[in-house]
Parts: sequence; C-alpha cells; structure tokens
Amino acid sequence: MKIVKNVTVSMFATLLGLGLASTTYASTSYYEADVLQSTAIYRTVETSTPRQECWLEEVVRESRPQYRSHTPNILGAVIGGAIGNAVGHNKSNQRVGAVVGAVLGASVARDISYSKRAGNVRYETVERCETVYDSYLEDRLVGYDVVYSYNNREYTVRTQRDPGATIRVRVNVEPVL
Repeated sequence: MKIVKNVTVSMFATLLGLGLASTTYASTSYYEADVLQSTAIYRTVETSTPRQECWLEEVVRESRPQYRSHTPNILGAVIGGAIGNAVGHNKSNQRVGAVVGAVLGASVARDISYSKRAGNVRYETVERCETVYDSYLEDRLVGYDVVYSYNNREYTVRTQRDPGATIRVRVNVEPVL
C-alpha cells in the first residue's frame, strides 16, 4: 500500500510541476496592430412612445323630479271605486266592483301622472381621454466590424467602439512540449 501512495503522490507532483513549468515559460505581450477597415453595424428597432389623446364630448343628462305626489293615485282610486260601486246590482257585486274600480282607477292615474312628468334634459361637456402609441423605426449602432493586420496576416473582430487607426492585440507565446 505504501508503494501505491508514493507513486500517486509523485505522479501528482510531476503533473503539477509540468503545469507550473508551462505557465512559467508562457509570455504575454501587447502590440498595436494597424486597422485596415472599420465598418459600423446598425440594427433597425421599432420604438413605441405612449401619449395621451383627449377630446371634448357632449353628453345628455336627464334628471327626473324627485318629489312624487300620491294625490293622483288616491283620486283615481276614489273615482274608480265610485264607478265600480255604481255599476254593481246587489251588495256583493257593488263591493267587488268598488275594489276592481279602485285598483283600475289608481293604475290609470299613476300612468297619467308619470307620462306628464317630463324630466329635465341638459347637455354637459365632458373630457374623454385615451392612451395612443406612436411607433417609429430607429437605426441603433450595435458595434463595429474591424479588419486589422498583425504580422502580415489579416484578422476580423467585432468591437463596441470604433478603434481608430490602431487596435491593441494580446500575443501569447508558449513553448510546445
């Protein structure tokens, strides 16, 4: 068992040493490369802006009188009862006629009094509003496609800003083991 542990530990140490050795030999440098071409890239976007649109509108307001007299109903019941009583031939018919006449008279009087009651009609100007959306298309800058030259080779990259005449490049040099 001791042999297996020692072999495992020594393999781990060797691998760790190789990993550290490879990063030790790596070298990073920064250079300015010449920009050959820089092209702005745009995307068309639809934008909506809400706004309030209002107008004046004339509306009809009708109001009924609040006071309601019971006099026409009572008067109609009395007249209807009197007519019903006069129409009947015996006491029993006169009672029935009086009740039916009173109910019909009250109903007719109520209908007449409602039909004569005209409500007050007035016009009122009110403001109505609604939200409407104005939409328009807009071109938005999303970046730049940049072609640059380094070490006599051309490369392409997309950047957020226009780099100008040169662009900074990072060069990593590692030995091949």
